[in-house]
Amino acid sequence: MYRKSALAAGVAAALALGSVSMVATQSTAVPRSAAAAGTSVAEPGAGFKAMTADVRGEAIRTAGRNAAATARALGLGPDERLRAKDVLIDADGTRHVRYDRTYRGLPVIGGDLVVHLTEDGTITGSDLAHQGAIRIAGTTPKLTAADASAKAVKHARHVKKAKTGSKDSSTLVVYAVGKIPVLAYRSTVTGEGDTGPTSREAVIVDATSGAALDQYELHQNVTGTGNGVTAGQVSIETTQTGSSYTLTDPTHGGTIIYDSYNSPQSNPKQNARAFTKTTNSWGNGTSSSRESAAVDASYGLAKTWDYYKNAFNRSGIRNDGRGAPAYVHVDTNLLNAFYDDDCFCMFFGDGSSQNSNTPLTTLDVASHEMSHGVTAATANLNYSGESGGLNEATSDIFGTMVEFYAGNTGDPGDYYIGEKLNMSGGFMRRMDNPAADGNSLSCWTSSAGSVDVHYSSGIGNHFFYLAAEGTGAKTIGGRSHNGTTCNNDTFAGIGKDKAAAVWYRALSTYMTSTTNYAGARTATLQAAADLYGTGSQERYLVSKAWAAVSVGTALPDPGTGTPTPSPTAPTPSPTTPPSGNALANGGFEQGAGGWTQSDNIITNSSLQPARDGSWYAWMMGYGADAVESVSQSNVAVPATGAPKLTFWLKVSTQESGYAAYDTLKVKVNGTTLATYSNADASSGYVQKTVELSAYKGQTVKLEFAGTEDTYLSTIFLLDQIAIG
Repeated sequence: MYRKSALAAGVAAALALGSVSMVATQSTAVPRSAAAAGTSVAEPGAGFKAMTADVRGEAIRTAGRNAAATARALGLGPDERLRAKDVLIDADGTRHVRYDRTYRGLPVIGGDLVVHLTEDGTITGSDLAHQGAIRIAGTTPKLTAADASAKAVKHARHVKKAKTGSKDSSTLVVYAVGKIPVLAYRSTVTGEGDTGPTSREAVIVDATSGAALDQYELHQNVTGTGNGVTAGQVSIETTQTGSSYTLTDPTHGGTIIYDSYNSPQSNPKQNARAFTKTTNSWGNGTSSSRESAAVDASYGLAKTWDYYKNAFNRSGIRNDGRGAPAYVHVDTNLLNAFYDDDCFCMFFGDGSSQNSNTPLTTLDVASHEMSHGVTAATANLNYSGESGGLNEATSDIFGTMVEFYAGNTGDPGDYYIGEKLNMSGGFMRRMDNPAADGNSLSCWTSSAGSVDVHYSSGIGNHFFYLAAEGTGAKTIGGRSHNGTTCNNDTFAGIGKDKAAAVWYRALSTYMTSTTNYAGARTATLQAAADLYGTGSQERYLVSKAWAAVSVGTALPDPGTGTPTPSPTAPTPSPTTPPSGNALANGGFEQGAGGWTQSDNIITNSSLQPARDGSWYAWMMGYGADAVESVSQSNVAVPATGAPKLTFWLKVSTQESGYAAYDTLKVKVNGTTLATYSNADASSGYVQKTVELSAYKGQTVKLEFAGTEDTYLSTIFLLDQIAIG
């Protein structure tokens, strides 16, 4: 039968303290350091060796020269280009090169990737935010930029009285967060919102239909009441020019603190000027002096820089030795602090009557903001969905680590966030018990991706606390902590320094912009294997900490070689079959629990509908040669009655006719029992039934195996799978 060419087919398709989606990364074989074979590596730098600016620069230039060959090796399309963003080098010479990619010159949102190479340049693995080549019908949009701006204003959720301006006009991009990339516009809208009268929100709309694909706040606000803190009497680095001093820190990349002089949040540099004076004594310890907030910011950013340098051999936010400017006294009555990667700078408000007009320049706020910059320079986690929660959690994690590192007796290290802001209840967030604030999630749920990122961050915060400190009650920094779990498990922690090393390596080496919590588990387990060994106690306890927040299950105990018994949980375990269903997690509402998938098939992406709940299995849809599978082993088929497999299937396709070009096969113990194809396309989910009487009383492996050919895409969606 005559086949249309692919070119002829169209592609269907709060302490925010930070700046800036859905699917986890695909991992191929990845390199191991010597530690992976069992040798413990505990030296500073999370396994990375120090690089001078010249060495790093040459490594990035080399990666740039190799970009075209790398793109071909990864199977990317001829219209794609890679841009080297950063390079990390392990102590054994292994390199991890982070690239962004473009398609016909357009930025690709969700197109970032990390390539892992041996010292001699051999590619050994990769992690891609979007697997495979980018394919879209064309780069000529149906909507104009003005149309897109109007649609963006209409779709804005976080901003009222929204509008777009010439400063932030709509930009044409390729949106590749879902399985099918689409041509889109990225717009910035402004208006009244949670962060004040000039709130900003990014809205991404389909360039053909104008449908909203994603949206997130660009400025995240701090809300609450309290008195704030100052660093007390501290030493800060300044610069002298003639008889004057400025708050320019020459030992930390020239970080400079400006007084915004209450410039509006929409243009916080409008009235800005550098702090300067003829003596080298700054502030009086209270907000009556404009210098006091600047001292806190300078001190906090310097301590954060030192922590990253000493712990991970990282030289500043972008690892290039350059400090980011910071602006204090932004706007009036602004209960907000944020990092903006577009200008590579940080902004701090003076608070409002809600917190007694205390400047938001405390140590944990400053380190939280600078850590948002580190995230932007590494994994660049999207600020929406579960990846947004991970973004926020990362800043809380390293903000907490800086607090421990600084050793300031007036602000000792603990796992409370915003504890010096005198919030109602004594904190803004608690990492040991996130739910204590009444909003944050302590345990992963299927709805985590739709929760505000400041609250879904609780899952990552809780994981980190348990990985670092373990379970049980203890006093840390003079404050009570209690490491409770979601599954009633008890275990020891690996220590905060090791836990931070694991998180940093996962962030900088394996995570991408679309990593979700399941992907973060995979990334941290790989990082723990790199640092401490595949069979290490550290890696095992990291898996225990994830299981304790309802993300995956614990690995086998390396001391016994057998899985640890599952403790009695207050809620059903992700691997416990629902009543009347021999399958575990047949509705996917526990994520990937109980299933084995060849790719990131099980998802809660809003780009496709679930039959019930939020989660479902999305198979195929690449419009290119591909093979995928999702399976479950050790399934006990009932021994009585007439057992059947039932499931709901939705098929959508770009194919035409009745020829089966793209197929989904149902297999039991490797035998195909049913086949569905593009010819079974439907407008919605249709229930399917497969007889299993031949397997009565047996324990079997159930598999859904998809195959897609070279041209045109077919999507198979699965949900509510049951055997009974």
